[in-house]
Order: sequence, then C-alpha cells, then structure tokens
Amino acid sequence: MNPMIASILIMNLILGSIITMSSYHWLLAWMGLELNTLAILPIISKLHHPRATEAATKYFLTQATASALILFSSMINAQTTGQWNILQLENPFAQICLTMALSMKLGLAPAHFWLPEVLQGTSLKTTLIIITWQKLAPITLLFLTWNYLSTITITTMGLMSVAVGGLGGLNQTQLRKVLAFSSIAHLGWVATIMPKSNDLALLNLSVYIIMTTPLMLSLILLHTKTALDLSMAWTTSPILTSLTMMTLLSLGGLPPLTGFLPKLLTLNELILHNMTPLAITLAMTSLLSLFFYLRLFYSLTITMAPNPTKTKTKWRMQPTTHTLLMSMALVPTLTALPLAPLIMP
Repeated sequence: MNPMIASILIMNLILGSIITMSSYHWLLAWMGLELNTLAILPIISKLHHPRATEAATKYFLTQATASALILFSSMINAQTTGQWNILQLENPFAQICLTMALSMKLGLAPAHFWLPEVLQGTSLKTTLIIITWQKLAPITLLFLTWNYLSTITITTMGLMSVAVGGLGGLNQTQLRKVLAFSSIAHLGWVATIMPKSNDLALLNLSVYIIMTTPLMLSLILLHTKTALDLSMAWTTSPILTSLTMMTLLSLGGLPPLTGFLPKLLTLNELILHNMTPLAITLAMTSLLSLFFYLRLFYSLTITMAPNPTKTKTKWRMQPTTHTLLMSMALVPTLTALPLAPLIMP
C-alpha cells in the first residue's frame, strides 16, 4: 500500500475514534463510527487475497448493521425525548436497540460470530488494530449509557462471552482465532463488571490492551501465525520467546502475573455485591481460556519442532529489529500484580 494512502487511512481511523469518544451528540458519535469503519476496510483488504476480501466484506456488513441500529435507536429516542444527547437515553426500545448494536460492535456473545472469521482473513498488524483500537469507540458509548441499559442483559452477555471465548478457543490452532476468542472472553469480563463498577471495567479493558499489544507485536516479530510456528520461535529470539511465553500465561489470568489483577478485583467486587454464584461461574469458565493458553505455552517452550537438517535455525531470515525494546514492553504485562492493594477499595 502507498505510504501516503496508509497514513491517511490511519489518521482517519484515529480521528473517527476520537470523534466518537469525545461527542455527546448521537449524530457525531455515529459519524465517528462510520468514519472509523470506512478507514479500516482498505487496511483489512490490502492483502489482495480472497480471504482478505471476505474478511473486509464481513466486517463491513456487521459494522454497518450495528451503526444503523445505533442511528435508529438515537432517532427513536430523539422522537420521544426531543433531544440527541447521549446521556439521555430514556426510550426502552432505543435501549434494546443500542444494547444489540454495541454488543455487535464489540463482538460480545451472542453477536460474536464475525470476529474470528474477520481476524483469520487479515494480517497480524491489522488484527492488533481490530482487537485493541477498534474496541475503544464502542466501549466508550457503553460507558456513557450503561446506567440506561438492562443490568441483567449486560451481565448475561458478559457471562456468555466468557464461556464462548473459552470454549471456542479450545480446538483452534490458528493464533489469530485464538486471540479473537481471547478478545471475546476479556470483553465479557468488562461487560460483567460494568454495572457494578466502572473503574474495574476500565481496569479490565486497560490491562487487556496492555497485555495484548506487546504479545501481538512479539508474534509479528517472530513471524508466528499458528501453534506449530511457536515451536520454532526460540530460534529467532530466545529472550523474546521466554517473555512471550509468560505473557500468554498472563493473558490467561494465571497468578502471580498481571492478568490475574483485574480478575481478582472483579471477583472480589462481585462477592461484595452478594453475587457469589456469578463470581464462581466466571472463575470456572475462565479456566477454559487458561487451558488453551497453556497449550500455546506448551508449544512455545516444551515442544521442539523436528530438524531434518543439521542446522538449528529457522529457514526464515533473522529479524533485523532489536528485541530489547520489545522485551521492555513485555515486562509491565508480568509484574503489575503488586499494585492490587493500591487499587482495591
């Protein structure tokens, strides 16, 4: 892709998200979402491959439907209340439409089917954009309107997302699909705790992005797309491979790594609100996600791919990028658990 065109698309991608996150008018928020969607479509389909075209088509249809639902719900609400303020969503039917639209935008169950297929048809860099930056604008609208939406609906969708994210990733060997189901599961934690504590929901989202970003950058640097590729990653950079291994466990929520921090605080908050059965269910379903992370951990560290030749290096070219900066970026995903006493109420 032409660097000038790529820079324009990236600028529009950032601008669309900022417009949505900073607006209190439904039309401005809808305009930002549309600008964001139109900017990401050429980035998804830049590979000139049928799978990339299919992924761009699926992403466009899903996001366009969700944006239309958001515009429809805002129009219904404006017809009832006479104003377009996002903070005044009082029509019950508009609340239902907005819940459906935001769940489709974020990939929450049961509107999650598009996310694994779209990620499988894109590159690793585009996958990183979709599962991190593209979540910010819809989650902002959810933060602004959560007190008008049904608590039971959001909690149920969050619990379903955690279960679906764990079950869906069990039989996957493609890392992009594994990360897609991981995104579904982590956003399920965000949606579950949001009606009880916005601060913990924001913490869940922030820790997820902080852990996912260096992990994806490591996979890009190591040229790994499947679980089989992980078994030969140690020949590229042993230090980076070790840190990537620990980041996988942190993403699964294994103590004493950083990924356990938001889960611990979330379960504590649910128990304080006398929702112990929900906390137990969340903890049990998160073990499914931890299981497939352990499988990737096994492939990354314990399994060694067969070497038919006498050389022990990969057939690919060695990366020219220095891995020290990447190693420093992975450290916060492993060592933030001691901050828990400062965050706990």
